[in-house]
Amino acid sequence: MNEVRMSVADMSVFRWQALGWAVAQQTNEDGFVLFLNNNSIAYPNDPFPSRLFVGAKRVISYPVFSQGLTSLAESQDAFQTLYAAHRQKPSYLVGYFGYDLKNQLEDLTSRHPNRLGFPDAYFVEPLWVIDFDLDCVSIEGANAHQLVRSIRDFVQTTLPAGSAPVVQCRVTPDEYLTNVRRIQDHILAGDVYELNYCIEFFLENARLNSLTTYQSLNERSPMPFSSFLKVGHRYVMGASPERFLKKQGRKILSQPIKGTIRRSQNPAEDAQLRTQLLTSEKERAENLMIVDLVRNDLARSAETGSVRVDELFGIYGFQQVYQMISTISATLRQGLSWADALRNAFPMGSMTGAPKIRAMQLIDKLEASRRGVYSGALGYITPDGNFDFSVVIRSLLYDVQSQYASFSVGSAITYDADPAQEWEECLLKAQAIRQVLVG
Repeated sequence: MNEVRMSVADMSVFRWQALGWAVAQQTNEDGFVLFLNNNSIAYPNDPFPSRLFVGAKRVISYPVFSQGLTSLAESQDAFQTLYAAHRQKPSYLVGYFGYDLKNQLEDLTSRHPNRLGFPDAYFVEPLWVIDFDLDCVSIEGANAHQLVRSIRDFVQTTLPAGSAPVVQCRVTPDEYLTNVRRIQDHILAGDVYELNYCIEFFLENARLNSLTTYQSLNERSPMPFSSFLKVGHRYVMGASPERFLKKQGRKILSQPIKGTIRRSQNPAEDAQLRTQLLTSEKERAENLMIVDLVRNDLARSAETGSVRVDELFGIYGFQQVYQMISTISATLRQGLSWADALRNAFPMGSMTGAPKIRAMQLIDKLEASRRGVYSGALGYITPDGNFDFSVVIRSLLYDVQSQYASFSVGSAITYDADPAQEWEECLLKAQAIRQVLVG
């Protein structure tokens, strides 16, 4: 590990310069960049590190097996495949798990087309790992000093913002309201007691500059799990506030979000909105349902009696919204691997509903789009088997070749939910990305 000191002001410029350099370098079909950006936001149990992963020594893509992996049984799922790759050569593995991996874990299907073309899972062992602290850059990888010089010498040409046609929604407001009522009928029938229903906004013939778009999104909506992912000609530009799962030693923890309310520039009104979210019986009930679900998910991997709720109904303020966040932790059971912990909790309960399997069945029946990377998990595994993954929400997905861009939003539907209010919550969550796209 090589370290380079610089001023705080220089570091602020260097981080974005490094990201621009990385994107410019990784132009081939297997070009890979993952930038994690915590925006210096305080977060319980720490946010993502500010870290840049560049290039690929090897690729582990599912359903296509990586080169160099041998004796992989056809029955292995993506989590087992990744674990085998890590055991073969312990290293950083960075990338994402798509939501539709649910079909490997349970008897489930996805009826909608994969319009964006992302693989179900994609991980690489990076060529370089670059960590950004306040006044220090740490680099792991070959030719570290030459790399710093290359980044310093890199001159980012002026990037056009690109152009985007009208943002469309896959469902009309009336269709949305009808589906919410259908979900409430399922709740009344006892099929589920909460379901996270999502809708897709999309753009066709979109010519976006992904780096400029991400920078604009991050400026408008800075988040503790902000991320920029480049996989060949496909991109994820993320402003996620939510952690899926973190492992440090034998401790695993999850931080589901359920409960959202807008912020106000008026201090008195802003304080009132925070109190309104904290005291909302509806939001607390929704949050508690998902806490119970996540407790059950963690219990599948935990030592008996080790699952605990560290914080219930925590209210955290971000630039655009307040969120209600709870924290659940456990001790990983002896004999289970880091991959077991991820597999047993995937996908995030806040993005499904409860009971989880029946909720996912209804999601595929009622939603108008395949989720793909959206509501999956993005992050990294360390050489010693620790990991940190966010939930892929508040994220714009883009395929340069097809010029198709997509972002989805959703909310938890319960029996007493007001369909019109749920629609307004979806529009609130979509606001930051829509504003970036339309200018």
